[in-house]
Amino acid sequence: MDTVEILLGREGGLATVTINRPQALNALTLANYRRLDPALRDWAADPSVYAVVVRGAGNRAFCAGGDVRAVYEAGRGISGDPELTAVFFREEYELIRLIHRFPKPYVAIIDGITMGGGAGISVNGACRIATERTLLAMPETGIGLFPDVGATRFLNHCPGHVGRYLGLTGARVNAADALYCGFATHAVNRDSIEALLDELSGEHTAMEPCLRPFAVDPGPGQLAALQPTIDRCFAQDNVEAILDALAMEAASGGANAEWAAETRASLLTKSPTSLKITLRQLTIGRDYELDAALALEYRLTQHIMAGHDFYEGVRAMLIDRDRKPQWRPAILAEVTDGMVDSYFAPIDDRELRFASAP
Repeated sequence: MDTVEILLGREGGLATVTINRPQALNALTLANYRRLDPALRDWAADPSVYAVVVRGAGNRAFCAGGDVRAVYEAGRGISGDPELTAVFFREEYELIRLIHRFPKPYVAIIDGITMGGGAGISVNGACRIATERTLLAMPETGIGLFPDVGATRFLNHCPGHVGRYLGLTGARVNAADALYCGFATHAVNRDSIEALLDELSGEHTAMEPCLRPFAVDPGPGQLAALQPTIDRCFAQDNVEAILDALAMEAASGGANAEWAAETRASLLTKSPTSLKITLRQLTIGRDYELDAALALEYRLTQHIMAGHDFYEGVRAMLIDRDRKPQWRPAILAEVTDGMVDSYFAPIDDRELRFASAP
């Protein structure tokens, strides 16, 4: 069994990356980022490389995110370098910036589970190819974090207030809704991927004519029909008002009453602090480009690493798996504006500063 976790290859003019941690749903470690970053820089400078394709090994996931368990253990002093709570996010975000600015076609095959850091290394790239197995989400509020990896930008590019809905709730989207939100640029059938990669391995002057013959209609999604209701409920300027609007929608007996009740119940399971941070993040970052988004997100991560809810959320959802996090504060009313302000305060010399683009 191959133990190399990032497999790098070449097929003609196509450079290939396979995230090879299927037993961990291809979650990315710091070592994985450190293998991928220099490879991308080399390919950017190599005139024989036409494009890069990134995919996940196994049948379940493209990439389920970053290795938050390792960050948890470092922050708790259980194992590893205590500096990992800063280094992991810094190097992850620097890689995302590299992907976003990559000078050649960068193609992510988002087949299967794509969450958190998996969205970071795909949605921020040029071409994102969804399949009938795509399941994409930003579930961070459920572990005491917030939607990061550039989500300040890409969630705000969703239609209406759909990005707020997805960022606050962690709701999952399929291929059709990924296209609707702009997370994906194309949809193909999963059994066409190998033929597509064969086609991409040649020299091409443009990516779109190569992808077009493989594109399919993914069928109907749910978000377009829900958007008017989402916009009514999630246009509010505080989380409590969003919950009130959802309660009114649920009580109305309308077509989306059940959705509203379920959405409200889901929000009430999330970290109250994370919910308020996320709404503030998406509000102030409405017009941010990627560099500003990542700088803000890095600042937020470092404040959160010094707090309680991230460690409690990871414990409850990933370590003990009792799914009963004890958030502090436990209710939204106890999360004051001043507390939220503190997460947005500068962190001085630890602020994220980017190196030159390749």
